[in-house]
Amino acid sequence: MFEDPAFWVAVAFVLFVAAIGKKLIATVTVALDKRADRIRGELDEARRLREEAQGLLAQYQRKQREALKEAKAILAQAREDAVRLREEAKAELEASLARRRDQTVEKIARAEAQAIQDVREAAADLAFRATRRLIGETVDPARDAKLVAETVAVIGKKLY
Repeated sequence: MFEDPAFWVAVAFVLFVAAIGKKLIATVTVALDKRADRIRGELDEARRLREEAQGLLAQYQRKQREALKEAKAILAQAREDAVRLREEAKAELEASLARRRDQTVEKIARAEAQAIQDVREAAADLAFRATRRLIGETVDPARDAKLVAETVAVIGKKLY
């Protein structure tokens, strides 16, 4: 066995592997430790980023809920304003129609009064012309002088 060259090759190989293996194991161990540290750091970073992302998600969800509440409040206010404006416009329209109706009634009353006045003036003018014509045709100058004298005498008695 000690004389067999394969035995000595095997012993040399084991010693060589042991000598190199110790350094190789140390190098591999250091590399694996560095890789484990790097992976641990990446996991910590990923955990931190995940927590940050969850915080941002919660913040955005809160903002979304607030924006939704605000939008609902704005919509409710807009509906109230629309109802109020519609009622104001209706009241204003009714007031405007009432004013126009009153103005129209007043205008009609003025036109009616003016028409009555015009008819009265035309009737008085016609009566005056007819009376003048009638008097001109029926009264003679002598009788006219006598009527004037009698009227002056009567007025004179009544005044004194």
